[in-house]
Amino acid sequence: MSTESPRYRVLIAKPGLDGHDRGAKVVARGLRDAGFEVIYTGLHQSPAMVARAALDEDVDAVGLSTLSGAHMRLLPAIVERLRAEGMDEVVVFAGGVIPDADCDKLRTHGVERVFSPGSAIGEIATWLRQRLSHK
Repeated sequence: MSTESPRYRVLIAKPGLDGHDRGAKVVARGLRDAGFEVIYTGLHQSPAMVARAALDEDVDAVGLSTLSGAHMRLLPAIVERLRAEGMDEVVVFAGGVIPDADCDKLRTHGVERVFSPGSAIGEIATWLRQRLSHK
């Protein structure tokens, strides 16, 4: 019997017109180094593109990075697309510049956790591993 923990698949996406991807790349690399299998979509992804990539890659979680201020439009649209594709079990989390007042609103739309700039990769990896182990 293997004592190895599961290797979860995580999609990291940059929705919208935001062209700043340094944070997303840091999170992608950090999660990879923490043992996750990470797929990074690149810049300028539409909600449909993110959902299609999540479906094609058969991921356990989707991490969304946003700095553009369009988070209240884009992130709920992505969750809606994921659910429409039957991906009800996919865990959705976000990071970037998102005002605290919007975090609770995003949770009501299916974004389970929002990590602010400066969040430690270890914190993200620990939360994600715990959340996915209860899926």
